[in-house]
Amino acid sequence: MKASLKIEELFMFIFGIYLFSELNYSWWWFVALILVPDIGMLGYLWNPKIGAIIYNVFHHKAIAISVYFLGIIFQNDLMELAGIILFSHACFDRVCGYGLKYFDSFKNTHLGRIGK
Repeated sequence: MKASLKIEELFMFIFGIYLFSELNYSWWWFVALILVPDIGMLGYLWNPKIGAIIYNVFHHKAIAISVYFLGIIFQNDLMELAGIILFSHACFDRVCGYGLKYFDSFKNTHLGRIGK
């Protein structure tokens, strides 16, 4: 992935940290939860297609932003937290070169092939 895209994702990750700082949670919650969206990889135990669908649900920034805004609308701090964690995790993954998955292989992403 191009450096400019990684920098953009890094700034979005920092924005996620800022949004978290506006919540009433201790910082250890961010550290403890930041890798939780990777639970979506368990879908690959069934097959690559199911794995990609489940993984992408946990790593899609539009879903993360929707969860966050639903938390704001319903004044639900837990939903806001979930949205921020999903968003921040997806941004961090993209900084590392991991993108949304295609159905054929875990290594085939919308950002290119992992490990080439």
